[in-house]
Amino acid sequence: MTDHTFSANGWRRLIAGIVAAPASRTLALLALCAAYIQGPITKIFDLNGAIAEMNHFGLHPATFFAVAVIVFELAASAMVVSGILRWAGALALAAFTLFATLIALRFWELPAGMDRMMATNAFFEHLGLAGAFIIVAAIDLTKGAGK
Repeated sequence: MTDHTFSANGWRRLIAGIVAAPASRTLALLALCAAYIQGPITKIFDLNGAIAEMNHFGLHPATFFAVAVIVFELAASAMVVSGILRWAGALALAAFTLFATLIALRFWELPAGMDRMMATNAFFEHLGLAGAFIIVAAIDLTKGAGK
């Protein structure tokens, strides 16, 4: 009788091949940058809303900050996805995410309840996102963009 089961190492090689494939890597980087691509596109189509958002968070001059955020998010995302100075784009998005999270998701200032719980969850999700960008930068710096 022949054993036709796939070995643990065989499964590992198969999964590694799929995950490490260039298309998978590109899709994963696009997914990681999705909020930083969708957000500025939304801001472009609703610039008044983007300006209002900057005013809401006390960033003045609001128009300057709205445009700067749009350009920054699109440029840094392009760097991460394309591989051109990926490490720099990833670190910039990590720092931006941490900074924006501390401005926008101050859950500790909210009264107990649903809003605080949602802000707390979003705060820690953003910390995870920043961590993922730091991992991307570390891999890029230690193994090279093309590997």
